[in-house]
Amino acid sequence: MSVTKSRVVGRTEDLQEWTPRTNLGRMVLEGKITSIHEIFTEGLKIREPQIVDILLPNLQEEVINISLVQKQTDAGEKSRFKAIVAIGNGDGLIGLGSGKATQVRTAIEKASTDARLNITMVRRGCGSWECGCGQPHSLMFESVGKCGGVKIKLIPGPRGLGLVASEIAKVILRLAGVKDCWTRSYGSTRTVPSFAYAVFDALKKTYSVVTPRDWVK
Repeated sequence: MSVTKSRVVGRTEDLQEWTPRTNLGRMVLEGKITSIHEIFTEGLKIREPQIVDILLPNLQEEVINISLVQKQTDAGEKSRFKAIVAIGNGDGLIGLGSGKATQVRTAIEKASTDARLNITMVRRGCGSWECGCGQPHSLMFESVGKCGGVKIKLIPGPRGLGLVASEIAKVILRLAGVKDCWTRSYGSTRTVPSFAYAVFDALKKTYSVVTPRDWVK
């Protein structure tokens, strides 16, 4: 389920009224930082979602899951909606976030904000022995992600293979810019939040491995 057009307009209005509260936000607003890659290179922490909106105006959003959660209190059961939202630019950047609220729209907005604060880079390449084209259409190596009782392995695939994965994994991989990939999952894969965060964890770990190319740099 994709984000509605009205939400995109609301984001634009928020940027016009935005007053940065962090040094990074002020640097972005003043034009001293013009690329989100500069933020990752310096190891800075993104604490305001507007920073991502300014540096990545063509960001795509997808609602992964919406569920009803209940909490037992002294006054009785308290019901809220929980939303999982994925964002990405289709070119090596991906974010995943969750949010809870009594209204579905508010839960999606909270999850969208959380996803922007959790945005990360994905190392892409051509790691399949069947291909060797050198284009960043897949991953450079196998990556394993875990969350809760779910474990997933992302395996680089040859060009033209496509995404051999479930619908949830396909959405996250597509937003990250991965076009060809095999997946192998274990555990309670029907648990949507854990499965989605396991895929996100595997993508984050693509930059936790040092390759010979990094030593050359």
